[in-house]
Amino acid sequence: MKNILNELEGIYSLMLTPFKTDLSVDYDAYERYCAFQVSQGVKHLFAVCGSSEMSALTLEERLNLARLTVKNAPDTYVVATGNMEYDPAAQCEEVKRMTDTGVDALVFTTRGLGNNPDALVEHVARLKECTDLPIFMYEFPGLRPHLISGETYGRLVKECGVKGIKDTTCTKEGIKAKIDNKGYSCIIQANMPFLFEAFKMGARGVMSTPTACGGAFFQRFFDAFMSGDMSLAEKRYQEIMLLDCAIGDGFNATAKYLVSKQGSPMNYINRGGTVLSSQRLQALDAFFDWCCAQGLMKDSF
Repeated sequence: MKNILNELEGIYSLMLTPFKTDLSVDYDAYERYCAFQVSQGVKHLFAVCGSSEMSALTLEERLNLARLTVKNAPDTYVVATGNMEYDPAAQCEEVKRMTDTGVDALVFTTRGLGNNPDALVEHVARLKECTDLPIFMYEFPGLRPHLISGETYGRLVKECGVKGIKDTTCTKEGIKAKIDNKGYSCIIQANMPFLFEAFKMGARGVMSTPTACGGAFFQRFFDAFMSGDMSLAEKRYQEIMLLDCAIGDGFNATAKYLVSKQGSPMNYINRGGTVLSSQRLQALDAFFDWCCAQGLMKDSF
């Protein structure tokens, strides 16, 4: 039997949404950005996610971004969030329409049901009937309470056939609890300080904010870890931590700025209203120059 987990494990680079000055989506910039993400060497892309400001996007915008990701990354495994509509009655239609975009898998947020396991399992089971695609879970912080226990995740795997989860507990205990209950699924990391330890415990994927502008950092880490070279993997982990610190204050504007520095022009405008000061831009310029000198980034792709 084919081991589907071999296809699902790995680095999922999160997709940003570029905007024009009037805050409409800049689809031309997005298509160039898709090409940039593919050039990073990652095997998976996560369209319509927290980093893409999915809570501030309309359904039609989310569907368009998913379609464009599939179109511009034909050899890449693309996933997209499929249950963002507020009305539960509209979510099944949303799932069907997102399925029709051509994505390879759907991601379901926990929809604020983190403290109600029975309701969450029922919710996922109902939506699962609306698609034949593999399903991932996402503890999306925008819909709280969002965190679920390892036991609840185990139920979702067993009862709903869930194939993976983007864990955002950001604790070693929370990560390990998911790993202990993962069954036939993969645990995908969002927390960078515990990235290396999580992989040692059995996590086998990443969906994290720095991938939005530095997927190659993570692919280098993943390749080193999976090859068994722990010394090199630790070095790659340290490079990731520097990137994480560099973009942390002012994300996602910071990530958009670094994407532009690497040859995929986009405004760092966002619908959340984040503005980068001249001091912050100077710090990002210095970090980018250092990365180029170290061979970690370059000014074109």
